[in-house]
Amino acid sequence: MHYRIGTRGSKLALVQSEYVKRRMEEAYPEDTFELVIIKTTGDKVTDKPLAAIGTKGLFVKEIEEELLSGSIDMAVHSMKDMPAECAAGLTFAKAWKREDCRDVLILKTAGSFSELPSGAVIGTGSLRRACQLAMLRPDIQFTAIRGNVDTRINKLMDDSYGLDGIVLAAAGLNRLGRSSEITEYLDPEVVIPAPAQGVLAIETAEVNTELLDKINALSDDNSDREVVAERTFLRLTGGGCHAPVGAHCVTKDNGDLRMVVLFGNDDCSRILRIEVTGTDSEAVGHEAARMLGLE
Repeated sequence: MHYRIGTRGSKLALVQSEYVKRRMEEAYPEDTFELVIIKTTGDKVTDKPLAAIGTKGLFVKEIEEELLSGSIDMAVHSMKDMPAECAAGLTFAKAWKREDCRDVLILKTAGSFSELPSGAVIGTGSLRRACQLAMLRPDIQFTAIRGNVDTRINKLMDDSYGLDGIVLAAAGLNRLGRSSEITEYLDPEVVIPAPAQGVLAIETAEVNTELLDKINALSDDNSDREVVAERTFLRLTGGGCHAPVGAHCVTKDNGDLRMVVLFGNDDCSRILRIEVTGTDSEAVGHEAARMLGLE
């Protein structure tokens, strides 16, 4: 069989999709795979914060339309950027092994977040990141910044933007081979990552069960259980970009799940954090939402 893999055209999206293509080729040498680049609304509108122009679907709408039309057979995204629900007729494969889920800082001159001078400016397009870092350092300023990894790092180094640092996901930098540029890794218990951060989302049509089975055969059980818990919580919060939402689930040595979550309002004046444990992924997600009064 010949399979077409839909992807955005950014450097990170292509690296991620090439990785999926390579794994599939190694596992199924009798099949062939090709990448199809699709430009999304989120790629076209880069001068406004995500919360100001819509939802996470900005990065997937056109790709999902191609999946539904049969123009492509599967698509590769970053799961943290995906809406809480698939479009009707589509489904996500089980999660493959997760990359580093942590947020990181790249600082221009300071050696750590604690060493930043009062009034320093940090660039991030994420309300979740800004809210949590502001709780740690109320004297730090945050400004909206968008663009791919290269663009953000270039803005940091360009004095005209007045930035002292930026916040990114470790996973993307690792996949791009740029982890040496990281100044500081942020503890996921302190700065809770986005739900499913570090996980690739591989999406197919529900009816394409043969391909789905092939993708699922390469999944990682612990990563999948953690993602289900985190994304169940995301779905129950409303799953949008307009409020800070974080979830970090880990599988303990005995197989139980432990998840810490964050939920706040859109001006960060009220931030709630709790911890939940359990054995069933969906139940853990539901319990976290229930404890926060979201269910």
